[in-house]
Amino acid sequence: MTRREPLDDPQEPIERIAERVAEGDAASRRQFLRRMGAAGLVAGAGSLLAGCGGIEGTGATTPQGGAGAVPVADHPQEDFDRLVVSNWPLYIDERTPKTWEKRFDARLRYIEDINDNESFYAKVRGDLEQGNSIGRDIVILTDWMAARWIRAGYLEPIDTFNVPNRANLVPSLRHPAWDPHRMYTMPWQSGMTGIGYNPKLTGGRLQDANDLFDPKFKGRVTFLSEWRDSAALVMLADGVDITKATIDDVMAAIEKMGEAAASGQIRRFTGNDYAKDLASGNVWACIAWSGDIVQLQADNPDLEFLIPESGALIWSDNMMIPKGGNAYAAETWMNFYYEPAIAAELAAYVNYFVPVMGAKEEAEKIDPGLAANQLIFPDEETQKRLFPLGDFTPEEERQATVRMQEITGAG
Repeated sequence: MTRREPLDDPQEPIERIAERVAEGDAASRRQFLRRMGAAGLVAGAGSLLAGCGGIEGTGATTPQGGAGAVPVADHPQEDFDRLVVSNWPLYIDERTPKTWEKRFDARLRYIEDINDNESFYAKVRGDLEQGNSIGRDIVILTDWMAARWIRAGYLEPIDTFNVPNRANLVPSLRHPAWDPHRMYTMPWQSGMTGIGYNPKLTGGRLQDANDLFDPKFKGRVTFLSEWRDSAALVMLADGVDITKATIDDVMAAIEKMGEAAASGQIRRFTGNDYAKDLASGNVWACIAWSGDIVQLQADNPDLEFLIPESGALIWSDNMMIPKGGNAYAAETWMNFYYEPAIAAELAAYVNYFVPVMGAKEEAEKIDPGLAANQLIFPDEETQKRLFPLGDFTPEEERQATVRMQEITGAG
């Protein structure tokens, strides 16, 4: 697997090459790096590229750990015969992985061993801290855990030359605070945390998370045990800008939930297991994930998913390359799943918010109903009501986690 490199004219001024890079010419980036490398200035090349404005389509990245020279990803397109991916259960269809294997003449080892972010991290943390390979080329983890890996320096930056389809990333997901230029991560699938409910049982349409504190619903509501999801919905209903939320805002929301739990207002705190109670009618309303509601609606069309006017939480599970992984092999996977037709096939199975532009048009060819679903392909107006949760320090995360465990009984 080879690619043509641009012919390097030794007489061409380095400034002109840099200008072409700034204009988005990824091939010129190779030329630029070779010239700078010959002069022993590769670290300076990364800084210069970053100084051009965090150029889309270059290998220049923001530093991990907040210190040191800006790293430059330059992964040769070398032959490979194997790719190892860790993902969550039931998060991929059957056909597209086989298509990838056939296209790249390589074997895929696909491991469904991520059941939650913390337990997976605990399993591989020792090797990560020692700088050892964890035996994975791609891991797929949620935003806040991805931020932790970036801060710790556990990830290989993405050579964006090898992933031209990253241009298909939907605009609303391009610049998270913890990876502002998406140099270490690409969303696998995204989702929304909102309110799942049955209007026949609640007596009509709900407005926002404050409705879940209404005494008439006592014992008939559940919240998610993940504080980021539940606190985000509570903060939004109380007028907090969650993209700039402080730890004090989070703790206030957790305390509000704690009081409701103590009074019996909240039936319980859950993971995905809220789905059974909602479908059966034991629970009338709950903090819920969009993909679950899409699937439940197939059997119970009375159920609705509310994205309040005050907003809902948007999050992603992100593809990342751990240090020691085969970066180029991983980048072929990333690029493959950002082809709109492939993204549409995946969406037809997993039913989450598709982060790939052009996938909706491809989905219409598969199932017009799929393409019309606002939970899978939200329109621009819907996306304006979706907000990511801001970043927190490790100590702030621990503070919120400990208090949430106390009120949920998990501590």
